[in-house]
Amino acid sequence: MEPLASRIRPTNLGEFVGQEHLVGSGKPLAVAIQEKHLFSFILWGPPGSGKTTLARIYAHALDVELHELSAVSAKKDDIRNIVDEKDGQTTLQPKVLFLDEIHRFNKAQQDFLLPLVEKGKLALIGATTENPSFEVIAPLLSRCRVFVLNELSGEDMDKVIGRTGFKMSQKAREWLIAMANGDARQAITMLENTDKLYGKISIETLKDTLQSKTLRYDKKGEEHYNTISAFIKSMRASQPDAALYYMARMIDAGEDPKFIARRIVIFASEDIGMAQPTALVVANEVFRAVETIGLPECGINLAHGVVYLATAKKDRSAYNAYMEAMEDVQEHGNLPIPLKIRNAPTKLMKDLNYGKGYEKYTDDDFLPDELKGKKYLK
Repeated sequence: MEPLASRIRPTNLGEFVGQEHLVGSGKPLAVAIQEKHLFSFILWGPPGSGKTTLARIYAHALDVELHELSAVSAKKDDIRNIVDEKDGQTTLQPKVLFLDEIHRFNKAQQDFLLPLVEKGKLALIGATTENPSFEVIAPLLSRCRVFVLNELSGEDMDKVIGRTGFKMSQKAREWLIAMANGDARQAITMLENTDKLYGKISIETLKDTLQSKTLRYDKKGEEHYNTISAFIKSMRASQPDAALYYMARMIDAGEDPKFIARRIVIFASEDIGMAQPTALVVANEVFRAVETIGLPECGINLAHGVVYLATAKKDRSAYNAYMEAMEDVQEHGNLPIPLKIRNAPTKLMKDLNYGKGYEKYTDDDFLPDELKGKKYLK
């Protein structure tokens, strides 16, 4: 039988719950549907926030054929099969592709998509839980509008749960809303599984159902933050064994390896910094390897980077200096820049002494007057 989440999925904006900033009256997606405007866009938001549902509602309202693929398993041939015309027939309207988890497509796969979108053969609707700025190549991203979806509010989740038809106490309802953390699909699936297992919905039966590893390691839950914290602190303490263990736990739980790789790149500058500047080079190459190779083999690249960073000397001076400088910026605002180091591209600016007295190599303090003598790098 089709899962309950699919059976009760909204089919139009009138049934859709949440994301009023996108689908409310006069808002961008509502207007696009009303005007039947076909274009490429990316839906960026947390799990269960309505990305797939919005894509289907949009395609249905525009009366276009929607082809759905998951970037986890899709290949270039799957896309070719969509855009290739059959039996000599051609159409002026671009094919519409909904690509779920677009962040799972590597650079080569995204490069393949680019000319199809550019030439109007495909209208792309991408869905991702990850920041498209990091996960989607710039040329493709520039041809798509990005819509940001928010976690569903408690009120929204209450409406979603009400549509399932299951009866439960108010306390059980509140517990489920808190547990699901804005993920409508997770709440619906929990209810369906609990009903099948126990025949009734209560806090106790819901808790008994919540036993799978995947649910325990919710990417927005406490276990996620505890594990990444333990991972970073193990590298900071120069304990490669502990760092490898927590890295392995995250991979085994289904964490996106690029998330781990990004944390490694940050760590290289934040915690190692000037003690071993090549750490950033290694970290960036690890990220590139992860992006290019993917799981399961990229776990080896991550392990290489983790051991290198964990055993490297540590120096947080550059990071601490930046944080202190930022505090002054936020406290004092835009202090006047000394005239001698201002740019002087015009005669008027030169007459106003912009750039006057500037020497390339000098011990003169170039900080604004209010901060003269301040030392951030210690």
